[in-house]
Amino acid sequence: MFKNTFQSGFLSILYSIGSKPLQIWDKKVRNGHIKRITDNDIQSLVLEIEGTNVSTTYITCPADPKKTLGIKLPFLVMIIKNLKKYFTFEVQVLDDKNVRRRFRASNYQSTTRVKPFICTMPMRLDDGWNQIQFNLSDFTRRAYGTNYIETLRVQVLHLPHMPFHTRGFRTHSGWLAYDTCGRAMLGF
Repeated sequence: MFKNTFQSGFLSILYSIGSKPLQIWDKKVRNGHIKRITDNDIQSLVLEIEGTNVSTTYITCPADPKKTLGIKLPFLVMIIKNLKKYFTFEVQVLDDKNVRRRFRASNYQSTTRVKPFICTMPMRLDDGWNQIQFNLSDFTRRAYGTNYIETLRVQVLHLPHMPFHTRGFRTHSGWLAYDTCGRAMLGF
């Protein structure tokens, strides 16, 4: 999708106050819903994703399973509100050995596990809003001893505004609230 696009600074793959925030995302909804609401705490439009558990309602980018994102920027940044419920997301990357690897972070597991094609890791969220920065280049090198080439897919099991960056940054004007058994709310 973005392979032939000039990539510098940041590239947003979700903007919840845009006219079509999920235009490039596939939506899976079973026993739940995905809708835009105004969040009372931040007084802004957010995306609410509600489901009975993390496997019944989620979003995946790109929407077409035959396409890839082709994002070369190595930092994935999210603003997440800890609502003390389960939250997980997964990023699929391509490394310099031409192997597709997945990184899955969640707030409900306690240990990191590295297998040949997937690395699962715990993610601790503080109370309130959290800015999460994932250095995909560093994760790829540390987990597999290979070099990050690009991001292929992103799947959020309840939540995003997800900009990719060339380097980390200090502030961002986006919000995300998440509640697995309740809802995931995003606002940017």
